[in-house]
Amino acid sequence: MRVHPSDESIRTAFDRVRAAPVFAESAALVAAGGRPVQMLQAMAVRPEILDAFAAVSAAIYPGGIVEREVKELIILEISRRNACQFCTASHISMIRALGMSQAPLTLLENLDALPTRQRLAVEYARAAAADSNRIPEPFFDDLRSAFSEAEIVELTAMIGLISMLNIFNNCLENRYGGEYDRGSESPRP
Repeated sequence: MRVHPSDESIRTAFDRVRAAPVFAESAALVAAGGRPVQMLQAMAVRPEILDAFAAVSAAIYPGGIVEREVKELIILEISRRNACQFCTASHISMIRALGMSQAPLTLLENLDALPTRQRLAVEYARAAAADSNRIPEPFFDDLRSAFSEAEIVELTAMIGLISMLNIFNNCLENRYGGEYDRGSESPRP
């Protein structure tokens, strides 16, 4: 990790977001004298970013209106494309904890085996990653057949959010060390 937050800065930052449900497990670790995952430690260096991440998380992930399984596949697809160790590894743990698959990357290898909404969401993530200016209108018609406009906006925000987090984690060399594998059944950042 390229930044080095002090234990005090982490505690201070987490005091600001301790009521945010998205940080329940991490806040408990901090309260017990431990540290959250490296991505959140890095955000704690600038507490306003941790505050903003809490708000965005409530609206998009794990909050929001689209089912979590769909979002996990978007996260996994974009994260592996961006070679983000932190997001790929942590969301493999989350997909396993959700009971979606014990081999999450194989889900992305055979999209035809996925339910329609999951398949379309991964195809949308791939199209956006390839060239967000050239997503064909016929594909958007397929997307509209399975998702409401509000859900499409949320999917798009999820693709953008995870792309930003991949860059954040890659630049700062934040790494995932299996923290969610040891935690609760439904791990969160």
